[in-house]
Amino acid sequence: MARFAPSTIRYLLKLYLRKLISPIKDVDDFQSLIARFATKLIREGTEGIKYEGFEKLDPSQNYLFISNHRDIALDPALVNLAMRQVKRETVRIAIGDNLLSKEYATDLIRINKSFIVKRSFANRRQKLEFLKRLSQYIQQCLLKDKCSVWIAQAEGRAKTGKDFTDTALLKMLALCKSKVESFSDIVDRTNIIPVSIAYEYDPCIKEKVSEIYAKQNGQEYIKSTSEDLDSIVKGFLDFKGRVNVTFGNLISEGIDTADCLAKAIDQQIHSNYCLFPSNIVAWQSLNPDKKEILVKLKSKWPNEDWVKAELDFKNHLISCLSDEFLKIAIQIYAEPVNSRLMYPI
Repeated sequence: MARFAPSTIRYLLKLYLRKLISPIKDVDDFQSLIARFATKLIREGTEGIKYEGFEKLDPSQNYLFISNHRDIALDPALVNLAMRQVKRETVRIAIGDNLLSKEYATDLIRINKSFIVKRSFANRRQKLEFLKRLSQYIQQCLLKDKCSVWIAQAEGRAKTGKDFTDTALLKMLALCKSKVESFSDIVDRTNIIPVSIAYEYDPCIKEKVSEIYAKQNGQEYIKSTSEDLDSIVKGFLDFKGRVNVTFGNLISEGIDTADCLAKAIDQQIHSNYCLFPSNIVAWQSLNPDKKEILVKLKSKWPNEDWVKAELDFKNHLISCLSDEFLKIAIQIYAEPVNSRLMYPI
């Protein structure tokens, strides 16, 4: 019908959308509508989402959720869906200004309780002024507006699979402190909860591999104007297998530097990260002689068909046609295992 009667389809679609949005009066109405479609898309694109640790959160408290970052929009969306399931207010989301290439994207971001994080500045003074405002705004959200906040542990997605917290981000959180306050005072009142988000399969693996390959070979990787928005669409629509979101424990007491805080966040994110068979199969291909560790890793999935798991992983990577791309993709999937092995299994 779209091919033979485009004008009719546009008219009917306009009527349908107008009917959908006519009851919307505020942000909560908007998010309720979007949640219906988002839940359906996620259900169709996954084999199920498992939430862990959410029951430990105090309903009377607001939190700064700091998570690893795999998908531009789906990561915070999963946190918001968890909040809606227990009838808590959704979080305010930190979004990089690289997503503002389209005006409609900017509008949608802002009415989805998101605030803009600038990534480029004319000089250091301008950057410091912005970071101070950002620090003050996050504290305002938590303490005055009584809203939780989501922010990624580092700028941009962890395309290499290495999840480590940027200490510059943590130093930013303390820029709002008074002269008599210490870094630990800020940590205590900010209510930081590390969150581990894991996807069995990454819908954007080919794009991530392409970028890494270009950089490894000294080439400049230039994104198309719509690449980030295309990645958002792929993240929601394409197959992700099983998904796991684990909320860690509140970080408090004895954290007096950004380095100490980063280590505490990383330990929880790495330890709570769900290592799917795809991660274990990838790590096994790079470390076939480490039998004892592989036995421990596979014991977490006692009912898994490992022959099928290997075949499914190979089929997933079929888009990475060249040997060079394939090596990079396998390394990306193996990295969370390397991070987990930094701590006792």
